[in-house]
Amino acid sequence: MNISAKGLGGDVAIINGLNHYIGMKTLHNEDFIEFKILPYVIVIFSLCFFIVGLVRNRKLLYLLLGSFVLFGILAMVDFWQWEYNYGHNLDPNAAIIVPGMAYQPPLLGYKQLLNFGAYSIPDIGGWLFITVGILLSIAVFFDLRNVRISKRLTMNAVMVTLCLIAASTSGCSVEPEAIKIGSDNCHYCKMTISDNRYGAEVITTKGKLFKYDDPLCLFSEISQKGIDVAIIKDIYFTDFSGKHALLKNGENCFYLKSDGLKAPMGGTLAAFSSHDSLKLYNERLGGDEVFWAQLIAVK
Repeated sequence: MNISAKGLGGDVAIINGLNHYIGMKTLHNEDFIEFKILPYVIVIFSLCFFIVGLVRNRKLLYLLLGSFVLFGILAMVDFWQWEYNYGHNLDPNAAIIVPGMAYQPPLLGYKQLLNFGAYSIPDIGGWLFITVGILLSIAVFFDLRNVRISKRLTMNAVMVTLCLIAASTSGCSVEPEAIKIGSDNCHYCKMTISDNRYGAEVITTKGKLFKYDDPLCLFSEISQKGIDVAIIKDIYFTDFSGKHALLKNGENCFYLKSDGLKAPMGGTLAAFSSHDSLKLYNERLGGDEVFWAQLIAVK
């Protein structure tokens, strides 16, 4: 599950389904006032950074650091309280009841909950906030040491800070992620990905990343409107040959459709990084070279 200023993301429905058995309340964006307030708080802090950079007032700089640190502390306390309530206030009629057991996730780090491992770590936005706090602390440190910093360097530091905060609110570019065989699950069929020759990935315009164990699963999800084509930013397929690197659709990506291919979910499509590799396997397995326009039209 991913938590951002805009709300909850990731496999929230699956997590709600699992938590139902142990009596935890389901998670819904509308239940959290924080998601309505947080975007405004970020914008206000962005304006404060800009104003302090312009006026170059020492007291305002110290006040900004104190406010930013206080905001971080309150945010972590609020997050801990939220986890505590969900992990301790359980339904007494739940299907699974372990006397004395609580299911509060860790604030940071790892915690074992029955046969599940729960991890809690900052994502890109969290690390950006930490970086902003460090930069602000450095600025205060040098000011206290009476180090003379030129107006140009000061303005550059403010601009870097503003860019970091802007990036945390608008989202960051997401790169394709290597598929972990035997660990990652297919977003469509939920099966563990076991064959490194047939994997696929989708990156959406909102920066979400979904993995698949078979191109057939990807096309099935598209055809069943599980993913709206309009929000798909990039599609990647695993190179059937070589080191099985991820290939971006439309960039040196060639497709072979053959009944001789035995993908995990019964698919008959494979991608290749070179046309020569495709021809070689076509001679061995038989089949036809197909193009993206044909594939997406069929599905």
